[in-house]
Amino acid sequence: MHTLTPSTETSTDLDDLARLLTPDGERIPDRQLDPWISDLDTDAMRGLYRDMAIARRLDIEGVALQRQGQLGLWAPAQGQEAVQVGTARACRDDDFLFPSYRELGVQLVRGAKPADFILAWRGEMHSTYNPYELSLATPQIIIGAQALHAAGYAMGIQRDGGDQVAVAYFGDGATSQGDVNEAMVFSSSFQAPMVFVCSNNQWAISEPVTVQAKFPIAGRAPGFGIPSLRVDGNDVLACLAAMRWATDHARSGKGPAFIEAVTYRMGPHTTSDDPTRYRNAEQVAAWRERDPITRLEAHLRAQDAFDDAFAAEVESDADEFTAGMRAAALGAVTRPPIEVLDDVYAEPHSGIAEQRERFASYLSGFADEEAQR
Repeated sequence: MHTLTPSTETSTDLDDLARLLTPDGERIPDRQLDPWISDLDTDAMRGLYRDMAIARRLDIEGVALQRQGQLGLWAPAQGQEAVQVGTARACRDDDFLFPSYRELGVQLVRGAKPADFILAWRGEMHSTYNPYELSLATPQIIIGAQALHAAGYAMGIQRDGGDQVAVAYFGDGATSQGDVNEAMVFSSSFQAPMVFVCSNNQWAISEPVTVQAKFPIAGRAPGFGIPSLRVDGNDVLACLAAMRWATDHARSGKGPAFIEAVTYRMGPHTTSDDPTRYRNAEQVAAWRERDPITRLEAHLRAQDAFDDAFAAEVESDADEFTAGMRAAALGAVTRPPIEVLDDVYAEPHSGIAEQRERFASYLSGFADEEAQR
């Protein structure tokens, strides 16, 4: 693990991070990361670029739909595409991933369809895809709870004799939650095949990471007996390499691994947040120079692997995906309110039946008022 110094993560002085691409797209060596991407060719890197570009476009579309009243809320992920796409691409199809509400790129890589990004935020469905079809849990809203879910799933893999890995995604703020720390205790104690991916985007809503972590977050994991890596979260190659190391470590029976991917949340915490109230424009502009997508584009252009035809192809794919999102929002048919209690449990449940009866009585009151008008 790279040497840890007191945290300066709200600045752009991050030279201690493991990385493979500079902000200008120059490929640089890293003794620990290089072996994990020795097979990566330009076609694979173009695929990473495509995923990140579409992830950003679908994020922009989600914000626009929310602003137009089509969605109740949206959690932007602009600037965090590299850690999401890079780590997800390093996983096997049968590894089970447990995301938070911001892992749009992870959902995209795992095969989520345009409507899957819309209908839950619109309030039409509890979950928009079958988790077992994508090996991807429903995005977790409760901060850090998914780490415990992943730890339990990883322990289940052990008992079933499988070789899959469970992955928990969370932000820097979640590391202050008991759930994340308890998950590290359990996974380490039982040597469970699990990877913790901390997307350190510098802000837990309006609180900077330096308020809760005086030293880099990656330094906490070894205290639980978990090896860790601290990488440049805006470098998709570094994120891919780090995740390959982490999943190999977990899959080979050595127990959990921890990745701190240092990145930056370019937009608001959610569409109900105003980040201009707690951070300055100069800091945002400085991080914009570290953009993960333009970084990989510069690297590909230097290898003559990025041209107008490829850019147009990616743009067309993004247009098609975001058009599907908009169609899903505009074509959504809101179900009767009573159906909010459908599909809560797989089998009949007396508690749900009682709630249904009470809710139906409540709703009937509105019908009586309408009839009296």
